Amino acid sequence: MSGLGGAGDRITLSGVRGRGFHGVFEHEKREGQEFVVDVELAVDLSLPGRTDDLADTVNYGEIGATVLARIEGEPFDLIERLAHVIAEDALRHTEVDEVAVTVHKPQAPVGVPFGDVTVRVVRRREPVPVVIAVGANLQRGEDFPEDTLMFAVGALSAEAELEDAHESALFDTAPVGGPVGQPDYVNAVVVGMTTLSPLSVLHRLHAVERSFGRTREVRWGPRTLDLDLVQYGDPAAGTDVVSAREALTLPHPRAHERGFVLVPWLDADPDAVLRVGTEVVRVADLVAGLDTGDVRPRPDPDLDEGP
Repeated sequence: MSGLGGAGDRITLSGVRGRGFHGVFEHEKREGQEFVVDVELAVDLSLPGRTDDLADTVNYGEIGATVLARIEGEPFDLIERLAHVIAEDALRHTEVDEVAVTVHKPQAPVGVPFGDVTVRVVRRREPVPVVIAVGANLQRGEDFPEDTLMFAVGALSAEAELEDAHESALFDTAPVGGPVGQPDYVNAVVVGMTTLSPLSVLHRLHAVERSFGRTREVRWGPRTLDLDLVQYGDPAAGTDVVSAREALTLPHPRAHERGFVLVPWLDADPDAVLRVGTEVVRVADLVAGLDTGDVRPRPDPDLDEGP
């Protein structure tokens, strides 16, 4: 099976076999025949490579079971359609960025001697909106937190493959939780569109954090850079991903009560909505219900304050 375009990690499941009833002819739907399917998944395998934990990767047993169910299930006229629905199934896994599906129909009624008939489709995720919270309260070398945020926004836009990305203004915020005596944070929110899977976005955010010297010794402790994936998809359209997995919790479980997330988010997107439990709530309404006195717009240093 030829690979997907570009570099990156891959999982390939070859030769899933089953008897199906796909075809345009009546005898194909009546008698059935063997179909064979190969699936190649573009997946970021850096995390499971470190953790050795099945929860951090794609369970290819589940992928295989879904493929077999499609082969043996609802009959389609065309194997093009069979390949397409198998690809759609694979992209529902939160780890998969792109998939190539090859369907073999070795007993197809071609009418001439032949070895095999195959259809191969390649599908990538459609762009979905993502919301990323950005914060810092430690100086990094000669860079103050506000400098780090500006550099990080550019880095994460590239790493998370964001399209139409734009960021909020910067806000000074008091620390929430963690050790006492921390410096105030500088916070912002970036919104944009991505075709990466939720886990790939999260892995890329962690990579950007590491590149800016982020360490995780103390929970909610001071940090050179903090990047949080707040939301993936659009709750208003029902396309948002909801996950309670340890490796991927979406939407961010405390975003609805954090002014340092909601206020910059509202600045970046006045029409923003967030799923809170089973309800979809306007971020503007959430902000109105919070005491946001500790979230202060950072003064623009380019403005002339006068004598």
